[in-house]
Amino acid sequence: MSQTHQADPAKRARLRWRARRGLLENDLIVTRFLDRHEQDLSDEEVDAFSRLMDLSDNELLDMLLARKEPEGEADLPHVHRLLARLRQA
Repeated sequence: MSQTHQADPAKRARLRWRARRGLLENDLIVTRFLDRHEQDLSDEEVDAFSRLMDLSDNELLDMLLARKEPEGEADLPHVHRLLARLRQA
């Protein structure tokens, strides 16, 4: 069984690196969220976060600003829950 996100420093560093975005608005929201909640993220939330980080910057911003909702592979309950938390950041 692979190590969880919280137990593996390399996975934690990768998560933080993936959070760096091209659009300043995304970068500010995501970085603020990680600064507050990274230590508490479950592996399911890390999966949701990774799925959101796979989106283009414009798609991510539309979701963060509640202009759009997740579709396709990102349209999962745990992604919706994490997105709701990100919107509050």
